[in-house]
Amino acid sequence: MTKKTLAERIETRIARKKDNVFLPREFADLGGEDQVLRALRTMVRDGQLVRLGYGVYGRAFTSRLSGKPVLLNPNGFAGAAREALTKLGVAWEPTEAEQAYNEGRSTQIPANAVVRVRGRFSRRLGDGNTELVLER
Repeated sequence: MTKKTLAERIETRIARKKDNVFLPREFADLGGEDQVLRALRTMVRDGQLVRLGYGVYGRAFTSRLSGKPVLLNPNGFAGAAREALTKLGVAWEPTEAEQAYNEGRSTQIPANAVVRVRGRFSRRLGDGNTELVLER
């Protein structure tokens, strides 16, 4: 039996996980930091992952319309961004507009991915033209 490459071991681990967002530190036990980042970059180039921000990657599939990789998340970009914030250990909560909609106080559906962040967080998370907006 041949030994699997680092990229193959990372692909296997991603396939087994239920998560849709991944951080390089989740694969630190498989190899060195540079090797893991190189393997993740290759997977982005091959369309298996989408880069959402610095050190944040999302599961992807190839779009039938454009032929380009698209973020695969049942809750869309907003769900992926929230999962990433949780994995990064950032305290966040829904915005006032989203809470009002969820409680039935408003009929306006929040269109953009916006979260209220507690504490310090300065990374930018985005997918294509969509970017996570942070409220303080």
